[in-house]
Amino acid sequence: MNEENLLYSSSHEWVRVTEDEGGKVATIGISAFAVQQLTDLVFMELPEVGREVAAGDEFGEVESVKAVSPMYSPVDGEIIAVNSALPDRLETLGEDPYDQGWIIKVRLTDEASLAKLMDYPTYQKQCSEEG
Repeated sequence: MNEENLLYSSSHEWVRVTEDEGGKVATIGISAFAVQQLTDLVFMELPEVGREVAAGDEFGEVESVKAVSPMYSPVDGEIIAVNSALPDRLETLGEDPYDQGWIIKVRLTDEASLAKLMDYPTYQKQCSEEG
C-alpha cells in the first residue's frame, strides 16, 4: 500500500477510505513515523467490535519500552473489525504499517471528519517539524 494515497491525523493515525455496500469504511493504523518514534513495541490494547467512536476518541493503546501512547480515532463511526492478530505480532507495525499493520476498520457515520485529516505532503511536513 502506498502511504502517499492515505490521509493522516495530527496524532499519527493513517486512514484509507474504501466503499462497500453499506457505505464508506475507514481502515485505520499508525504511521511508520509513529512506530519509529515509539521504538520497541511490547503491548497493544484493541477496542471491541461494535463500539461507536467519534473523531478524537481514544480507541486503544500501544505500549513501547519507553511510553504508553493512546491511539485516537480520526473519524466518526462504528468499529466493524479489529486486527486481532496484531497484539501477538507487533513487529508487523514496523514491517508493514500500511497494509498488514492495520488496526481497526470503522464504518463512517459522518464524512465531515475526513476533511480535518492531512494529505501525505502536509503530514510529512508535520513529521519533519517533530523529527
